[in-house]
Amino acid sequence: MAGIGFSSALSSTRSFRTSCLVSETHIGRTMPGKLLHRKNLNIKAEVSYVNAEEAKKLISVEEYTILDVRDKSQYDRAHIKSCYHVPLFIENQDNDFGTILKRTVHNNFSGLFFGLPFTKLNPDFVQSVKSQFSPGSKLLLVCQEGLRSAVAAKELEQAGFQNIACITSGLQAVKPGTFDSVGTTELQDAGKGGLITVQGKISAVLGTVLVCAYLFITFFPEQAEKLFQIAPVS
Repeated sequence: MAGIGFSSALSSTRSFRTSCLVSETHIGRTMPGKLLHRKNLNIKAEVSYVNAEEAKKLISVEEYTILDVRDKSQYDRAHIKSCYHVPLFIENQDNDFGTILKRTVHNNFSGLFFGLPFTKLNPDFVQSVKSQFSPGSKLLLVCQEGLRSAVAAKELEQAGFQNIACITSGLQAVKPGTFDSVGTTELQDAGKGGLITVQGKISAVLGTVLVCAYLFITFFPEQAEKLFQIAPVS
């Protein structure tokens, strides 16, 4: 009985080794009744950061599509012709007490002086892009300063997009005439709004007046002196 037990054990061991050997020789092929687990290798593409001239080559040579991720106000002021627009941030119109307080403070400072809207992260950004482009699409992301496009690129990269590029420093660094644009101002000035734009015009007018007055006094001192004498003294 002991011999039979030993023989059975030996036979089982040999069968086990034979099974292992057969299994090893069948790696990579489907085996009946067995499920082979394979590791999926995810190749992660890096986002490309380019300057304006390199961006033009991506568009003309490699057929990249321009995706503007700025808010609507900046997009309306100026945008690259034939680009797509999916804002990374949208206007925050929530009416809870905290949001109302923050919006009021914002509108009386940043909104008033710089024309910046009170915004929040667009929860449908990635889904909106997916509805218009496939993960294999070549996309050139643009914003005003280069920050939002970098954030948007990260979001899309995590969503499976593999051909993403961004313009370093954004449209504010683009020289006039580099791209065909649509809007009421130049691309590099699309981020300017509010009182700062009016202040700039007032400063330019006052500066011109002061320069003219200085030149008049310098080259026509006698006439200038007569004008000062005519002016009423309070």
